[in-house]
Order: sequence, then C-alpha cells, then structure tokens
Amino acid sequence: MPIDVRVPSLGESIVDATIASWLKKEGDTVRQGETLAELETDKVNVEVNADQDGVLQKVIKKVGDIVAVGEVLCVIGVSGESSESAGIASSSTDTGAEKSVASPSAEKASVPAVQQTYTNGQRNNGSSSDAQRPPSPLARRIASEYNVDIAQVRGSSPHGRVTKDDVIQYLTQQPEAIAPVLQAVAPAAPAAAVPQVPPTQSQRPVAPAAVVSDNPREERVRMSRRRQTIAQRLVEAQHTAAMLTTFNEIDMSAILDVRKRRKDAFKEKYGVSLGFMSFFTRAVIGALKAFPRLNAEIQGAELVLKHYYDIGIAVSTDEGLIVPVVRDADRKSFAQIEREVADLAKRARSNSLTLPELQGGTFTITNGGVFGSLLSTPILNGPQVGILGMHKIEERPIALNGQVVIRPMMYLALSYDHRIVDGSEAVRFLVTIKGLLEDPESLLLEG
Repeated sequence: MPIDVRVPSLGESIVDATIASWLKKEGDTVRQGETLAELETDKVNVEVNADQDGVLQKVIKKVGDIVAVGEVLCVIGVSGESSESAGIASSSTDTGAEKSVASPSAEKASVPAVQQTYTNGQRNNGSSSDAQRPPSPLARRIASEYNVDIAQVRGSSPHGRVTKDDVIQYLTQQPEAIAPVLQAVAPAAPAAAVPQVPPTQSQRPVAPAAVVSDNPREERVRMSRRRQTIAQRLVEAQHTAAMLTTFNEIDMSAILDVRKRRKDAFKEKYGVSLGFMSFFTRAVIGALKAFPRLNAEIQGAELVLKHYYDIGIAVSTDEGLIVPVVRDADRKSFAQIEREVADLAKRARSNSLTLPELQGGTFTITNGGVFGSLLSTPILNGPQVGILGMHKIEERPIALNGQVVIRPMMYLALSYDHRIVDGSEAVRFLVTIKGLLEDPESLLLEG
C-alpha cells in the first residue's frame, strides 16, 4: 500500500520550508532511511527520508515550492504499483495534512458532516471526486498584492491546488499593463533551474536559482530563505537596539609566540591546530565575568543576567553568516574549544548543523580578519547585547617604552546595546580583553 511522505517537524517556531532539491525522481527505487529531498528553512536545512522501501511513484511538490509542516511531498509505493493508485492514496490522505497545519481557531470549530472542498479556487460544499485543496498561502498573497481574483486561477498541481506559479502564469496572460510585476515574482528560468536529482552530496545546489530578467545585461537571483532571514534580522537589530561600537588595538606578539612554540606539540597531543579562537574565547569569558551586563539580554522591562557562557562563533557560508554556539565555553580547555569550533564550522558549511546548535548564544565573536578586513563595526546578534569583531593582523609601527617598534597589531571592535551597557563599561570590557590577550598566561587563571 502506498504511503505519503510529509514535511516533518522543522523545529521550534519554524512552520514552513522551501524545497531546495529532490535527490530522487519519479520511478526511482528508494530504501528506508534514504534521503529523498532537502528542505531549506530560515536557519538550517532538513533532509526528508523514506519511511519504507519501495518506488517513488509521485512527486507532489517541486523545487522552489513553500511547504508547511504536515503537507504531502511525495508518495512511495511498493514495486509494481501504478502511479494512479498512488494518486488515489495521496488524495485520500490530504484531509489529514490540512488538519495538521490548520489554525487553532479552525481546530476549535465543529467539523461539518460534509467537508468543504475547493474547485479552481472556489469553495464548494459537498463531496466530489475532483475535490481540491485550497490555494497555497503564497499564491493567495501574490494574488492579493496584484488584485487577482484567485477563483479565476486554475491549479496545475496533482490535486488542483493553486500555487504561486499558477498565479504567476495567470498574470503572464493578462494585458501588458500588469506585466511589470512579473520581474518580482517570475518563476525560475528552465535553463537555470536548480537540478532536481543531484547524484552526490557535493553536487547539491548551493546557489539560488536565477530569475527571468527582461534586460540581457542583468541577472536576477532569488534570495534563499536563509539570506532573507539574515537580512531581516540585521535590520531588526539596528532598529531595536541602541547600538554603539568602541574600538581598541592589541599587540599579538605574545599570542603568536605561544602558537609558534606550542603549535606542533599541541596538534600532536590533541589532534587539532592551535588557532586564535580559543585565546579570544577565553579572553571574552574573562571579560564577561568582570562585566556581566554584556552577557545579558532585555526581556520586556527586565534585564536577564546569564551566569553561563554560550559563545557564538560566526561562520561564513555560501548562504551568508551563521552563528553556531559553543556551549559552556568557560568549562572547556583550549583544545576542546578549538576542536568544537572546527567541527561547527565544517558542518555549518555543509549545511549539517542542527537547530539547537544555532540557538541560545549569550555573546558572539566574529572574525573578519580572515578575509583581510582591517576595521569594521559588527552588528549585534539579537537578543544578545554584545559582539566582538576581530580583524586582520598587520605589522605597524607603535611607540613602546619611548621607542618606535614594529609589532603585529590587530584592531578589535566591540558593538554593544547602549540601553543596558554604559560606554565606560564597554570600554573597560575591551581593555580587559586586550590585557588578557597581550598576556596569554593570564588566560590560564580564567576559569
């Protein structure tokens, strides 16, 4: 008997996702546990696996579709079953999917004896062999934005559901006066579509699909969900916090000397390189203990002081900057910190982080120096109230003991929320970090 494969639970506060790729196509044999598709959410990618051995008989949703938790993605049947039987099975279970994503108010309402169905966007009371599902939320939104009567739009999905592509197709058939809106919502061009059946993990699409443009000298690229979320959160951070940045510089001579003397023995003993991040993480923790309001957040009219140190480490990926978290970093050794940071960064770039690994940080460190940045003002990672920006190490002349000497210097930037962190407090916090890093042995006394 065929079974429906549905959108799994995506994590707290995430209710929908975008289909990033199909790794199997209709007619392919699949084994239990094998990955069928990859979903892209605001924070992490989620793999959808087969619940049983069989044949992928029908693909209900295509790449680029937005799907809600509980919606049917495809149908798996045993070898030899026809696709028609799969279609019947899927149709019979759609009601369950709709119930799983229904609003709380709808759940409270009594269920009528004859369920309501949609046909070409119009609601009908009574059962019908060609019963159809209501238009997708995105289709309704696009139709509303461009004054389209969605009842006039014919759905092309297996069950007649009106999708965003159906609305866009309807718009293309309208008078030229409405044509300019297409640039904002046009479907992906066939030549640039994301491949649906990449054979290996390394060949999975990582770039958003190109979008049709009337100007041959321009290329429009649809932003991924993660990129849209990052953009939204960065803007929100600047609108909701009184953000200010203070700067200092540190002499990296002592740390470079320690790394030079200890890096071979360190790697041989612990199996990981001795980088800069363990030094900076330990220095940040020492400063947070001295200035606890930089390890806090605002919740309504209350200030929540956190007596634990979950340090977020910003990692650059193809989809933008994400911040996995090193939990209880104050309880970890240099080797443990380096090992965990390396592991988190590797899995961040392969889209294999879990949602809990991205949540709940208390302070963030970001390193623009690896790309050559000399100075920048990092943006807060809300609801945190502090973020430390590292930069490029550059040899510069400085005055030391009455003489001009050349030293490897790094600018540090601390952005903070001025609503709860005073300027003098932020400056002293950064000076504390400077002192700990210029005397690395003092870091052994922290924690």
